[in-house]
Amino acid sequence: MNQLQQVTGQDIAYFQNLLGAAYTLCDEESMQPYSHDETEDLIFFPQVVLKPANTAEMAAVMRYCNEHMLPVTPRGGGTGLSGGALAQLGGVLVSTERLNKILAVDERNLQVTVEPGVITEVLQDAVKEKGLFYPPDPSSRGSCFIGGNISENSGGPKAVKYGVVKDYVLNLELVLPDGSIIWTGASVLKNASGYNLTQLVIGSEGTLGIVTKIVLRLIPLPKHDLLMLVPFSSAENACAAVSAIFRAGYTPSAMEFMERDALDWVLRFVDSSLVKIDDNVQAHLLIEVDGNYPEVLMQEMEAIAEVVMGFDAGEILFAESHQQKEELWKLRRRVAEAVKANSVYKEEDTVVPRAELPALLNGVKAIGQKFGFQSVCYGHAGDGNLHVNIIRGQLTDEQWNGTLKDGIREIFTLVKSLGGTISGEHGIGLVQKEFMGIVFEPIQMQLMRKIKEVFDPNYILNRGKIFDGE
Repeated sequence: MNQLQQVTGQDIAYFQNLLGAAYTLCDEESMQPYSHDETEDLIFFPQVVLKPANTAEMAAVMRYCNEHMLPVTPRGGGTGLSGGALAQLGGVLVSTERLNKILAVDERNLQVTVEPGVITEVLQDAVKEKGLFYPPDPSSRGSCFIGGNISENSGGPKAVKYGVVKDYVLNLELVLPDGSIIWTGASVLKNASGYNLTQLVIGSEGTLGIVTKIVLRLIPLPKHDLLMLVPFSSAENACAAVSAIFRAGYTPSAMEFMERDALDWVLRFVDSSLVKIDDNVQAHLLIEVDGNYPEVLMQEMEAIAEVVMGFDAGEILFAESHQQKEELWKLRRRVAEAVKANSVYKEEDTVVPRAELPALLNGVKAIGQKFGFQSVCYGHAGDGNLHVNIIRGQLTDEQWNGTLKDGIREIFTLVKSLGGTISGEHGIGLVQKEFMGIVFEPIQMQLMRKIKEVFDPNYILNRGKIFDGE
């Protein structure tokens, strides 16, 4: 594998001439915000941060870096949880923050064309004004970029009914590592013309190319929604109720799981008195239904309430106003911040078939007892996607930095045995790549590396992410 080079003064002079000094950052203070994301406490400084404003500038940057063997790390909003946007090799960090325009909303064809630096919630609000809906809504939607969502194939609460990012991307403009510019497909709903390069790029974590334009499919905006918070006397019962709701014939627009500590911590963190947690309550499900006919939604909600009562559910809180709905969603979306404020932690993004959630949760708790760690679990129960937050608490440095990895490995081995995998939406990045061998055979890893080599034969783009490439 070719040896990567360090950024020189000559390289920086080229980038300043290309982009302007204001968009070529090389002092430590200016680069500090780009040295980390939301992944634990990892910090890696690049040698230079570049902010191209359009596809042509991005292509020129990549062409130069490829010719001079400079490592490149693409970065969106910096909200990632797997270290995928960290410049662990130094080199060049390319931010997409200036590519932040909504280029066109095609109401006739229910499509929107955007640049990768558009904030997810900004896009959702813009199309909502036209009665349209872009459903993928990660918890960081107020700050994450659409381009980053594509890199990680993000989901969020609405994925249970509406799907994840891959279900809405029709076409991508992609700058390849050598500076070539391609469109990956066509802006149509059906396409059986050759290999699906669009879907290959989605979830590739910025290792194959840098997206510079995105064509997304939209749907009509549902006119109404109902929301309820259901308490359970055991977390296992809450998880078991999830599959039962689907088997009864109902598909909520969101179904979120929070065990007691998760909700308790976030209630204190945001200083909310909306929810009173009884002593015997160990978990909650936040359940939403949406659609165009209120009477139908009320019937669905009543039927779902009847199902959960068979799992020892307590008194259900029905959100009676828009304000209550907003507050309940605020509690769910800020759980991660509340956990982070309470303790140093590691977050594992597990996913299993939804009927296996009780086995996963019980297994995680048993592994925690074995290795001496506490975990706080929450996540997108309707998708079988459980976020396992391992709390440092009183663990020693030796336990935290050593034997804990054996516990994480056991969790992922359990996930594999239940038919799941090691990441549902956060990606592999830096922090999970050592566990890839649990869920992939050597031939699968070899195929991935071969794909990487076709797109990026010099391994300059996000090298060392997903699998080793240093």
